[in-house]
Amino acid sequence: MKILANDGISPSGVEALQNFGFEIETTNVAQEQLIDYINANDVVGLLVRSATTVRKDLIDACPNLKLIGRGGVGMDNIDVDYAKSKGLHVINTPAASSASVAELVFAHLYGGVRFLYDANRNMPLEGETNFKGLKKSYAKGVELRGKTLGIIGFGRIGQEVAKIGLGVGMRVVAFDPFQDKVEIPLEFFDGQTVSIDIPMLSKEEVLQQADFVSLHVPAQKEYVIDTAEFNLMKDGSALINAARGGVINEVALVDALESGKLAFAGLDTFENEPKPEIKLLMHPQISLTPHIGAATGEAQDRIGTELAQQIASLLK
Repeated sequence: MKILANDGISPSGVEALQNFGFEIETTNVAQEQLIDYINANDVVGLLVRSATTVRKDLIDACPNLKLIGRGGVGMDNIDVDYAKSKGLHVINTPAASSASVAELVFAHLYGGVRFLYDANRNMPLEGETNFKGLKKSYAKGVELRGKTLGIIGFGRIGQEVAKIGLGVGMRVVAFDPFQDKVEIPLEFFDGQTVSIDIPMLSKEEVLQQADFVSLHVPAQKEYVIDTAEFNLMKDGSALINAARGGVINEVALVDALESGKLAFAGLDTFENEPKPEIKLLMHPQISLTPHIGAATGEAQDRIGTELAQQIASLLK
């Protein structure tokens, strides 16, 4: 049986699939040619990440397709319910990249509170001629320790973010419409574990109390953070989005930055990927990454092997 990993898969994933007896293709096929390729090559399993979409037309046009897999969490690029209604298996790897995304959130946070997003732009330009001026500009950093971290969306990734926040010494509060009470286990290198209860508040309370807000929600029809939500946030607070594009009103975000409501923002995902708005890309108070939350070697290894295990259990 042939599996097409159209957006790539780790070598460990390829090896695991081959050990289970599958033939694995890693050719990247253009979206408009994908239906013909799947049918011509008798592909039974299609693996994607965020680049390839799997919509109703492809599902209907590929009768031999038995499985669709998403290497990652969000499946908004797949017509999941329709695929399942047609008898296809639809799988993802919700736990494999949680730690990687959480660490990226804190990369943005640490970079934000010490102005690294701006210093790394200006030091190459002015470091030799305006060292003292830059030093003065970036001399008002703050520490994360002792601050309040608000997490909106408290699933696997949100809880991994909470663990790092607790380890840093932050107070952590969270909102999730599907969670009433959450106890976080902190696991240390020597095997010790400490469990900590996280206060679950309303979204409004989280926004009002948090010094830093991190979003971990799926894509949805309405903005999760819009003008009304920005108005609830503390003056000088910050917002990180390493979840999905389109959950923040990006126009309102720029307004909040320019008014001083927000000190900075960190964005890994954008409403108009792969062509983010130029106002975001050029804004001096936004820390930017190109949707790389799950892009660590460790996460990709976990994703590949987890996909292989699920495929083998379903198709063998």
